[in-house]
Amino acid sequence: MSSSKTKTPTTYANSGVDIDAGNALVRDIGPLAKRTSRAGADVALGGFGGLFDLKACGFKDPVLVACNDGVGTKVKVAIEAGLHSTIGIDLVAMCVNDLVVQGAEPLFFLDYYATGKLDRETARQVIAGISDGCVEAGCALIGGETAEMPGLYAQDDYDLAGFSVGAVERDAILPRADIAVGDVILGLSSNGVHSNGYSLVRRLVSQSGCDWGDAPPFESNHPTLAQDLLRPTRIYVKSILSALRDGHAIKALAHITGGGLTENIPRVLPEGKAARIKLSAWQRPSVFQWLQEESGTDDTEMLKTFNCGIGMVVVCAQDAVDKLQAHFEHCGETVSRLGQITDDASQEVVYDA
Repeated sequence: MSSSKTKTPTTYANSGVDIDAGNALVRDIGPLAKRTSRAGADVALGGFGGLFDLKACGFKDPVLVACNDGVGTKVKVAIEAGLHSTIGIDLVAMCVNDLVVQGAEPLFFLDYYATGKLDRETARQVIAGISDGCVEAGCALIGGETAEMPGLYAQDDYDLAGFSVGAVERDAILPRADIAVGDVILGLSSNGVHSNGYSLVRRLVSQSGCDWGDAPPFESNHPTLAQDLLRPTRIYVKSILSALRDGHAIKALAHITGGGLTENIPRVLPEGKAARIKLSAWQRPSVFQWLQEESGTDDTEMLKTFNCGIGMVVVCAQDAVDKLQAHFEHCGETVSRLGQITDDASQEVVYDA
């Protein structure tokens, strides 16, 4: 008769997943979610799903608009530099800016945070940034998911995904059908690189010999390179929604993300219409000049990789442009008159010097 051996229990915790730490994080972020409360949401966390009362928002004939996005390898900059407080703003911005270009008001937001080993303070800082972004966009943080996955992620690594839903009255969906030759194209300035092109940015930083803690090798009001490159994506929601509610005749909007001006403007133009952009209409921020010098690329490549200083494009009729520009400037936006709509569709975006 063989003797039995007593096994040491193998638990979820000693396999690398700490449920208690996750529960503690939920308690930490409760106040962060509560501060995003708005009509339609009471933002109580801990249930299996987040509830939202669309009727409470006062829409008459609403169409829901949904989107999701991430922050890409900009997250790696935050991890390597140990600066986590603004990356959550980027996550919200990448979603809500996509909603507002269709005329939609962002209503609520959910996040997904995945990591190799849950560091409660790092996660709290990230989610505090998400809360800040939701407050700035006027949407409620009604839920999310934290996943600890040892073996899939390195211990200190994490990744983010965001999900947002908005609503727009059926007769106010953008882009409008009346985009015409001669309509004016305005550009709202970006905060910098925003959240696209960071695989290239990180490679260029590496080949330049710079460290994240070094002073930026270009003109900047930030003390370190990491702080400059982690400037959060600008959220344009409130200035755009107030323009739409005030009756300003916006015909189309384009969020300038991956693909730059070259690939994002055509997404909102009707067939047979093109955009003619004057490159001298705005001054490219110094970070883009440095990236172009380091990469050795031409303007064509830069304009389809980065936003190059323009984070949002607005199309309007000529007789509306002055009032619309004044409105955006009153809201704190920096506005440039980039060009106009043409019917020369041989190229979707034509650049003039």
